[in-house]
Amino acid sequence: MCGITGVYAFNEIGRFFTINLFAANDTLAHRGPDTGNTFVEGFVGLGHRRLSIIDTSSGGNQPMSDPTRRYTIVFNGEIFNFLELKAELEGKGVTFKSTSDTEVLLHLYMQEGIGCLSRLNGFFAFAIYDAEENSLFIARDRMGIKPLLYSVDEDRLLFASEMKALLTYGVSRELDYVSLQQFLQLNYIPAPNTIFKGVKKLLPGHYIYLKGSEFTQKRWYTIPQAYEKASASTVGYEKAKVQLVELLDGSV
Repeated sequence: MCGITGVYAFNEIGRFFTINLFAANDTLAHRGPDTGNTFVEGFVGLGHRRLSIIDTSSGGNQPMSDPTRRYTIVFNGEIFNFLELKAELEGKGVTFKSTSDTEVLLHLYMQEGIGCLSRLNGFFAFAIYDAEENSLFIARDRMGIKPLLYSVDEDRLLFASEMKALLTYGVSRELDYVSLQQFLQLNYIPAPNTIFKGVKKLLPGHYIYLKGSEFTQKRWYTIPQAYEKASASTVGYEKAKVQLVELLDGSV
């Protein structure tokens, strides 16, 4: 488990929120007790708290930038097929400095952009800043296993793995009474809402793209045949049993 947070400012007023980045990142220390670092450039600030698992060396620390320093990533999660993706990227001439799945994810985005999401087998919430385009790409995994909250207005977008990190930036604590009623009825608040009016959950299988004052939020994943009548399988019972075992084995 790691923790991420960040600021994307639309103007000078929004840029002021970067002064709270370190404090917000510090509230996530329990998610990543090994290392905590921040990155600030222009109107963008990124923070990361790390729990070292795959690559325990400093080479896996975040925020992580590519050699040109055009792209910088903060990532919470795990990419299960990163070794296969790494081999593929190495075949295209990419050189890696660490053994982390974070670096693989960063280079995959550099190669394929938003299309990289469909290549990922794992759970994740991450943000990638493109200094050349002054854009920020934020994405959440298919089932929403990794948390990602955000708050956006005319001045800035703030995001974090947990609510208390957002509150450190001074986000309004005005209650959403509909959400409060839902919580009392259901014992949880359905996404995308939260207990506060100004804070939302990024829905599972969705991404946010920011560039200048442009804010785009889209769904990138839908469960196959979720809205269609499922057709009868022609695989055959014996082969279907084998495939089921393979899928269950792969999932764990």
